[in-house]
Amino acid sequence: MPELPLPTEWFEVQRPRLRAVAHRMLGSLSEADDALQEAWLRVDRADTADVENPAAWLTTVVARVCLNMLRSRENRREEPLEAARAPVTGAVVDPEEEALLADSVGLALLVVLDRLTPDERLAFVLHDMFAMPFDEIGTMLEKTPAATRQLASRARRRVRGTPAPEADLPRQRRVVDAYLAATRGGDFDGLLALLHPDVVLRADRSVVPTPEPLRIAGAHPVAKGAMASMGRARFTAAVLVDGRLGLAMLEAGRLRLVLSFTFADGLITEIDVIADRERLREVEVAVLDEPAIS
Repeated sequence: MPELPLPTEWFEVQRPRLRAVAHRMLGSLSEADDALQEAWLRVDRADTADVENPAAWLTTVVARVCLNMLRSRENRREEPLEAARAPVTGAVVDPEEEALLADSVGLALLVVLDRLTPDERLAFVLHDMFAMPFDEIGTMLEKTPAATRQLASRARRRVRGTPAPEADLPRQRRVVDAYLAATRGGDFDGLLALLHPDVVLRADRSVVPTPEPLRIAGAHPVAKGAMASMGRARFTAAVLVDGRLGLAMLEAGRLRLVLSFTFADGLITEIDVIADRERLREVEVAVLDEPAIS
């Protein structure tokens, strides 16, 4: 077999790590693969004679591509969900692979990363998850190492959040985890046991195509509606929503839906489902557990 040209050899050896970087940066496997394709085109055209550390150099190339994609994403925040779903290259991504990869990273972390600015996300992912020095990250952002460190620190605070003082997190966590498990598994009776008989669910007009916000009352109707969301539950994670326990759903690397719960005596009494873009911007979402570092 003929030897591969040097940049090609470097890229193929580093591909798993580069894909991991791109996935954490973008939150979407299809977009990560698009980023790798664009990065490869840049690598193939580059003069590599002076490259001393291929792994670091390739990471920088991929990170720059991802940063450009994130900044472009910021400029088109109002695009419809269908447009965000479509990969640039038309590549087909296995939903099962997407879900497994998201679980391996931490779906809640990917949800919260979507709330960061592109610069904050780059600084946090590359430093906290891939141990890249701040001076190298700062070069990409055209910032000093000190300013880049501040970006990562601010991102870290936003990722971790602050629980509400009165929130009974351990007890609420058990209920929310059970709610998510029952929804994913289609366990109607298990879900019913978590709901107060007079539970009320409110959903804004962006959740369902209705002219007015939706209101459903009663444990059976609410549980029946939740069963209809089994498909998206696989991309949903328990998070802090304004300091209290809730759920958030990620699709195409973007935060699309938040469920905010009210509890009483260990049961769910109210569910507020938020999908409206303006309302989502006002919600503070944070991870429940310490983010895992690669």
